[in-house]
Amino acid sequence: MPLNRKMIELLAPAKNAEFGIEAIIHGADAVYVGGPAFGARTKADNSVADIGRLASFAHRYNARVLVAMNTLLKDEELEQARGLIWQLYDAGADALIVQDMGLLELDLPPIQLHASTQTNIRSLEKARFLEDVGFSQIVLARELALDQIRVIANKTRIVLEFFVHGALCVSYSGLCNLSYAQTGRSANRGECSQACRLPYSLASQNGQLVAANRHLLSIKDNNQSDNLRALLDAGISSFKIEGRLKDLAYVKNITAHYRLLLDEIIAERPHYSRSSSGRSTFLFTPQPDKTFNRGSTDYFVKGRQLDIGAFDSPKFIGDEIGTLTFLGPDNFEVSSCAELHNGDGIAWFDAKGELFGTQVNRAEKCADGYRLFPQLSGAKRLPPELRPGTRIYRNRDQEFERVLAKESAHRRIPLHLRLFESGDGFALMMTDDQGVSVVVTTSHCQQPARNAEQARTSMRDCLGRLGESIYFAERIGIDLAGDWFLPAATLNQLRRDTLATLDAARCAAYQRPLRRPPIEPPVPYPEQSLDYLAGVFNTSARAFYARHGVSVIEPAYECGQVKGEVSLMITKHCLRYSFDLCPKQVKGIRPEPMILINGKEKLTLRFDCKACEMHVIGKPGKQRTLPVRER
Repeated sequence: MPLNRKMIELLAPAKNAEFGIEAIIHGADAVYVGGPAFGARTKADNSVADIGRLASFAHRYNARVLVAMNTLLKDEELEQARGLIWQLYDAGADALIVQDMGLLELDLPPIQLHASTQTNIRSLEKARFLEDVGFSQIVLARELALDQIRVIANKTRIVLEFFVHGALCVSYSGLCNLSYAQTGRSANRGECSQACRLPYSLASQNGQLVAANRHLLSIKDNNQSDNLRALLDAGISSFKIEGRLKDLAYVKNITAHYRLLLDEIIAERPHYSRSSSGRSTFLFTPQPDKTFNRGSTDYFVKGRQLDIGAFDSPKFIGDEIGTLTFLGPDNFEVSSCAELHNGDGIAWFDAKGELFGTQVNRAEKCADGYRLFPQLSGAKRLPPELRPGTRIYRNRDQEFERVLAKESAHRRIPLHLRLFESGDGFALMMTDDQGVSVVVTTSHCQQPARNAEQARTSMRDCLGRLGESIYFAERIGIDLAGDWFLPAATLNQLRRDTLATLDAARCAAYQRPLRRPPIEPPVPYPEQSLDYLAGVFNTSARAFYARHGVSVIEPAYECGQVKGEVSLMITKHCLRYSFDLCPKQVKGIRPEPMILINGKEKLTLRFDCKACEMHVIGKPGKQRTLPVRER
C-alpha cells in the first residue's frame, strides 16, 4: 500500500471561513472551500483574506485547506483565474480542486492539484492519466462499487477520495447539461437549477402512465457510515462530506459523526493514522438524522439496489413522531413517544402526496402525547390538509439545534512534557503528537525541597496548566535526580516560554504539499476523440488535450454548438429498474424508451442496458429563468 494511503483524511465542507474553523474543531483533517470566483457554488464564495485566515487556523492542527476552482472557464476568464490562484497560494491554500484542464496549461504556483468530482473518474485509465499529468488526489465517481474502486487503487499510487455523506447528483458528475438546456444555468459553471429535484410523470412510449407527479430524478442522500472499513480496504483514504451550501449545524453534526467512526477504525488498525493533529471532544452526541437529509442510501457501493430514490419529496421530511388524533381550531394532538419542544419543525403529507410543514409555537404534554400549537397563516386556522390519522414528522429538533448553536466541541493537541536538570538549572521538553519537540531551559539554583512529594505534585500541577491553549498534557514526566524546590512563578514562565517555542517550531515544521510533476513527454489521453461531454470550454483546455494526443475535440455543451436532441444527463439511476421494468430482471420486457413529463416539457429516456445506464435525452429549450435550488 502506498504510504500516503495510510494517512486517513476526513474532508469536510465549508461555506465560509467560520464554518471551516468549526469543521476543523469538530475533527476535520481538511476542509474544502470556495474562493472569490469559479467555485461551482455561486452562493459559497469567499475572499482571499478569509481563506488565508482559515489556512492559518487549520495549519496549527496540520489540517489542510483545499480551494474549489472547479468550474469550466471562458477564455476571457483564464488570466483572472491564474492571478487568483497565485493569490490563494500566497494566502496559504494547500491545494486546488479543479475540473477545467485548461488550468494545467497556465503559469501556476507549485500548489497541489486535486481532480474535482466534475472530472467524472470512473475508470482506471482516467485515474492513471490524471495521476500522470500532475494530480495528487482525485475524487472517484460516487457511482462506483467497491470492486471498481479496488481495481483503480491497485494500479495507482495517487490519493483516492470518495464522497461518504450528503446530497447525491443523479447524473454522473460533469455529465449533466439538463440545467443549462432548460434555463441557461450551467451546473459546470456553478449555477445548477436543480431540475432533478422537480416532480415528473413517467410514461411508456405509447402514453401508458407508470408514475404520476413524483420526484423521479431525486436521489436520497449519501450515507456510507456502515461502509467505511470496506472503503478503506478498497483503497480510499480521503473521506469526503458533501455540503458547501449546508448550514453550520450540518457541518458540526456530520463532521463529528464521521470523526468518531474513523477514530474507532484507527484505534482498531494502528498501521493507519490521522493526517492532522489533535483530538476533538464533543459536547453533544452526533446524530446524522437530525440535520438535513432526504433519507439515506449507500448508493452503488455494494451494487445496484432498490429504494435509492427520494421520490416522495426532495425536501427534509424528518423522523415520524406520531399520528394526529384530534383537531382543534388552532391546535392538534399527536400521539407521540418523542419529546417535543417549542420551536420544533413539523411536516406532513396531504392526500395528494404533497409535503407541507410549519414551526411549532408551543408544545404541551397531554394524555396520549402532545398538543401542538403551530404557526398559522393569515386565516388563523389550521391548514385544511391536516386531518385525524395524518402522520406527523419532525424535521427540526429545536433542542438539538440549540445545542449546536453554542460551543459544541474542543480540539486539543496532546503533549508529552518532561522536566529535567540542565546545567545550572532546569529544562522542559515538550513533544507533540506529530513528533515535533522543543527544549527550553531556565537558570535556577537547585534548592532541596522541604517536602519532596508536595514539591513534585506542585511541579506536575504547574506544568499541566495549559489553559486556553490548543494543547493538553497527555503525559508529564518529572525526571529529576534530586528532590528540588522550584517556585511556581519560575515553572509557569518556563511552561509559557516552552509553549511559545513549540508553537513556532510547529509552524516552521508545517509543509504545504507539493504539486506532483507531470510525466514527460506528455502521456496520451485514454481516448482519441472527445465530444461535448468532455467540457472543453476554452482554447487552453483544447491545447491541453491536443498536447496529450486527442485528435477530435468537440466544444463543451455550453458553447452552444450542439444541436438537436442529445444526452442531457447520464445516470446510473434507472427508472426501469425502480419500477420493476428492467429487462435483466423481468423476462419479456424490452428496453424501449420512456418519457419523463414535467408540465409541457417532455424528456426521452433511453436505456443502455449493457452499461446499465439511463440517458435523459432532450434539446435546448428557451432557457427560461428558474431559481437556483440549494442541494
